[in-house]
Amino acid sequence: MPALAASALLLAAGCSSPPSQADPPVSTSGSQADASPDSTDRSLTVAAAPAGTATATARPGSAGGKAHRTKLSVSSYDGKTGRAVISSNGRTDKPSSAPPASSPTANSPAPSTSPSTSETGPGNTPDTPHRTAVGDVIASAPAPGAPEGLLAKVTKVIGETPEGTAVQTEPAQLNALLGDDTAKGSVPVAPADFDIDELLPDVDVSWSRTRDTHIGPEGATVPLGSLRLDVRTDLPTLGNAAASASASVEGFVQVTPQVDFRYGGQGTDSAPASAYLGVSGDWASGWALKGRAGASAAPTRIPFATLHADPVLQVGPVPVVVNLDLTLYLRISGDGKVTVDVEQNLKGDFKAGGTFGLGQGWTPVGSADMTSTPVKTTVTSAGSVQAALGAEATVGLYGNVGVVADLAPYVRGEATGTVTGTDDVFTFDGSWAVHGGVDLNGTLRLQLAVFGTPVLQRNIPLGSVHREWKLAGGETSQRKPAG
Repeated sequence: MPALAASALLLAAGCSSPPSQADPPVSTSGSQADASPDSTDRSLTVAAAPAGTATATARPGSAGGKAHRTKLSVSSYDGKTGRAVISSNGRTDKPSSAPPASSPTANSPAPSTSPSTSETGPGNTPDTPHRTAVGDVIASAPAPGAPEGLLAKVTKVIGETPEGTAVQTEPAQLNALLGDDTAKGSVPVAPADFDIDELLPDVDVSWSRTRDTHIGPEGATVPLGSLRLDVRTDLPTLGNAAASASASVEGFVQVTPQVDFRYGGQGTDSAPASAYLGVSGDWASGWALKGRAGASAAPTRIPFATLHADPVLQVGPVPVVVNLDLTLYLRISGDGKVTVDVEQNLKGDFKAGGTFGLGQGWTPVGSADMTSTPVKTTVTSAGSVQAALGAEATVGLYGNVGVVADLAPYVRGEATGTVTGTDDVFTFDGSWAVHGGVDLNGTLRLQLAVFGTPVLQRNIPLGSVHREWKLAGGETSQRKPAG
């Protein structure tokens, strides 16, 4: 009987290794890069933010209004009304573009902390304890009421409460904080940072980090920094049991998630010169498909796990919160006539995101490079089947989805010819082929305007990446017991 394969594998989204040491992001400390207004090197370090990262604030258009770390913290936030309570305990550092502070003297007046001085702006000098004021742009890591981070501009100071200063806010843009600086970097997402919801009974999660290695279900040690999910489930079968064999799929995907960020400094018309946001990844996977899956004109999609993480990037003094979601799924389609027994391994990488440049606006970025090795392929009868283990990824900033990408490595099997005989013994005369492939689709969303770029008038298709390659095939004339 011809041999065929209909396999397909998976995953992942977000992911790759840390940036190559041969090409690290340009890195200078904020105080060195910005100490002088004449400084030409405005690049900021991009790295994973430490625990308890400080809130950053800026007051665009005012003297000393450059972004800086503060002891401000978001005590609470209501996303429906935009009302927030900000605790203010004084500033931890000065705007890096501010002149050096002079030593206080006995005749120096005490710094003013009155709300009226704070809100007027000119009296709020680099040495003055900072209170929340109208015009402040605040960037915060996840906080009460803002689990995906907060990027907001204060439009009104309501008054003092026991928890802090109550303010009214509106959404802000990232370029109000980054200004003329530039930043570029890729930061891995620690597997332990993901919240994982297993949607099927037989899903196992394994991961590793320094001095804390978990072993996968198959007994293989998961590489450092990698996340592995194993799944096993039955698939829909034909209603006629006499003409159908039970169908099942089992497999795993192993990934090292990474988010990619770039900001190119201030351009024209208040928009940055360039920007990029995306996900990338390296992965290895393996799976097996057996039996005859039920006929379905439209592909049947079975989600088996959802993952969510809010990694915080420290971009100079600014905490940039990236929201990453993955939905892992099985997908199968076919005419219900083919019984298969397929095992396959896949390895590869992919990148998906959106890039902005003056003149061309937002354009999609998508690539996938994958190779597959059929370990075992058999097919019975004539027909077609396609199966995939895929992942849909969404990535955004401060709760605003910017990029949606759907990656679906697959295997497609088909056989043509004549089948004669009974359910016990039949003769097949014809040809068969097994193909591996990968589909990558998605969209850019208007919420990418959070960078300070012009608002998209519509969602932009990410573009379709489709690659397919032949794994096996031939012509045959065989007489075999029915599968």
